[in-house]
Amino acid sequence: MNTATVKATIQGDRELVVTRTFDAPRHLVYKAWTTPKYVKQWMLGPDGWSMPVCEMDLRPGGAWHFVWRKDDGTEMEMRGVHKEVKPPELVVSTESWGGPWPETLNTLVLTEKDGKTTMTLTILYVSKEARDAALQTGMTKGMELSFQRLERELARMAEEA
Repeated sequence: MNTATVKATIQGDRELVVTRTFDAPRHLVYKAWTTPKYVKQWMLGPDGWSMPVCEMDLRPGGAWHFVWRKDDGTEMEMRGVHKEVKPPELVVSTESWGGPWPETLNTLVLTEKDGKTTMTLTILYVSKEARDAALQTGMTKGMELSFQRLERELARMAEEA
C-alpha cells in the first residue's frame, strides 16, 4: 500500500471506505486521532484553516465538537456522539455538519503490522445520493492534506516519546 496516498473506495449503496497507512505504531495513531491537542495540529484540510474548537468526550455517549476557521474568518463546524470506543483500535461515532448534510456513522479501525498502522475509516451515509454528493466536494483531497500533516505530527510524537 502506498503510505502517501489516501484510498477511497465506494462500498455498497451508502458507504465510503477510506484507507491510509502511516509509518507509526497504532497506539500513536490512536493518540493523535483522539487527543484534541494533536487533532488541532493535523485535521485541517486545505491550507489556511485552523481549529479553534476541538472538544472530545471519548467514551460511549460522549459528544465531540470541532470548529474550523479560515484565514478570512469563515467558520464551519461539525459535531457528533461516540457510540463505541476501544483503545487503541476502534472509534465509532456519528458526524453531523448541519445544514444540508445528513448525519453519517463513522467507524475508524486501526490495525498495526511491522510498526506501521493502517487506518480504515468507513463512512455510512443515509443514502447513495448523500454519499455521492459528499464525494463531489473533493473531501478526499482535503483528507489527504490532513493525513500528510498527521504523518508529520506522528513523527514529532515519536520523537517526544
